[in-house]
Amino acid sequence: MKGIQDTTSSTLRQLLGNGLTYEIPKFQRDYSWETEQWDDLWQDIQSVVNDEEPGHYLGYLVLQTKDDKVFQVIDGQQRITTISILILSAIKALQALVDQGIEPDKNAKRVDSFRNNYIGYLDPVTLIATNKLRLNRNNDDFYRSKLVTLEQLPQRGLNSSERLMKNCFEWFETKIKGTYATGEAVAEFIDKTIDKIFFTVISVNDELNAFKVFETLNARGVQLSASDLLKNYLFSVVDSDNPHKSEISEIESIWGKIIGKLGSEKLSEFLRVYWNSKYKTVRKNDIFKAIRRNISHKKAVFDLLRNLDSSADTYMALRNPFDELWKGDKQISNNLTALKIFQVRQPFSLLLAAYEHLDLQKFKKALSEITTLSFRYNIISGLNPNDQETVYNELSQSIRTNNDYDRTIIKKIDPKDDSFETDFSNKEFKRTTRNHKIVKYILSKVERKLYSADIDLFSDIYTIEHVMPESNDARWEHIPDEVFERCIYRLGNLAILENKLNKESGTKSYEDKKLVYSKSSLLTTQSIPQHYDEWGEDEINSRQRQIAHQAKQIWKI
Repeated sequence: MKGIQDTTSSTLRQLLGNGLTYEIPKFQRDYSWETEQWDDLWQDIQSVVNDEEPGHYLGYLVLQTKDDKVFQVIDGQQRITTISILILSAIKALQALVDQGIEPDKNAKRVDSFRNNYIGYLDPVTLIATNKLRLNRNNDDFYRSKLVTLEQLPQRGLNSSERLMKNCFEWFETKIKGTYATGEAVAEFIDKTIDKIFFTVISVNDELNAFKVFETLNARGVQLSASDLLKNYLFSVVDSDNPHKSEISEIESIWGKIIGKLGSEKLSEFLRVYWNSKYKTVRKNDIFKAIRRNISHKKAVFDLLRNLDSSADTYMALRNPFDELWKGDKQISNNLTALKIFQVRQPFSLLLAAYEHLDLQKFKKALSEITTLSFRYNIISGLNPNDQETVYNELSQSIRTNNDYDRTIIKKIDPKDDSFETDFSNKEFKRTTRNHKIVKYILSKVERKLYSADIDLFSDIYTIEHVMPESNDARWEHIPDEVFERCIYRLGNLAILENKLNKESGTKSYEDKKLVYSKSSLLTTQSIPQHYDEWGEDEINSRQRQIAHQAKQIWKI
């Protein structure tokens, strides 16, 4: 994988017992695991300790290092912190046996061995620990001075993450003491845990490669915290400029508001939309590089985060047709609904620029034309989205510079009417949830144009009917198999029909289906038997050409 320095499968013994040290980046998120996650980990460990499973996989651990001695934990900090607390709880259980005079010499040796191998060296005079793991700025003091030293834990004066760490320690201590009665049993529990719990360890040498790793793994369905990596970079830029404590508090507040609006999983997507609405288009995998290149001092970080905070509200509203921002404006809601049905991502940088720099009427005009173009360009003609992004970016810059909407830029990529009509005449929609919605959208628009009737796209009353049914039974045996293959998903073979009538229609012959269609409240569906006495490939082609002719007038910029 590009950007990776090394990839290995490592047990806890290999990670923690190797003389290396690990640091949670200073501004990484605080400890947040709770009982549900502790119990899941405990059950997983029990399965390997009791030899029910040969081992347990804890996922990816992404590390960054420059010297192969000190590693920053870019992803996996919650797991590695919890495991360290678990081992400390086991050491505390062993120390309790020493204090009770139960095999004191053996258990004291076990305490020293496990501490030195997996936690770090504790000076017996100063009680200052040189730890293998250093936590972030909000958690490390409590971890180092309270947990590692096995002191009596305070009941008051703890922040929320410190209280979670305290609760975690006490939860595991109770579990260990209740499960293992002897020092030998506790020692065996630790040994099996560190030998049978393993990670896929990915090592990188800088933040840029780490971000590429996150993007690559996220594309494979492995959700890593790219937002945490970005946060750490931005906060470290501010931290390097000797900030006042209030500045750190302010940046944390702004960041918290952004994540609160978006959720961490949507941040990367929003970042690219925001960036491309303001600057020259960058590819998804280059967004972190662009930010690092342009945001390199404290003022730039604050400007970026404040702008992100402001734009996040608009972005989320653009993704939600029923957002409070559009309340009462059916035109905007309808267009945003169409974009949601299309599942296109290209327009949102342009729409963000349009909403922030145009008056309402010009924004509505831009939104309407972009929705129409999305249908013509993406859904029907299936043209190159990279060319589309280039033109959208050009228009975004024009809008920001001139506070005006230059529709001649959009026209550069609008398919010619003849091409659009031809593509429409040949379009088919295989059975998917998205296509189901698109077909309802198309046919409802035709119904509205021809008969001035509106259909609720989200209503469960209506579904999609295949006139020539998807299953070729005896009632349709006069249609050759190859014709079935060509025709069943053609738009000309599809109609909107009430659910109850769709069930009645089933795989009946066309003669019987005509009676069913005559009962429908939709005039476009009623018209099928009125125009076609029989049903086959010629009729499907004819009906689709008629719909295509209507479409050329409905979806026109």
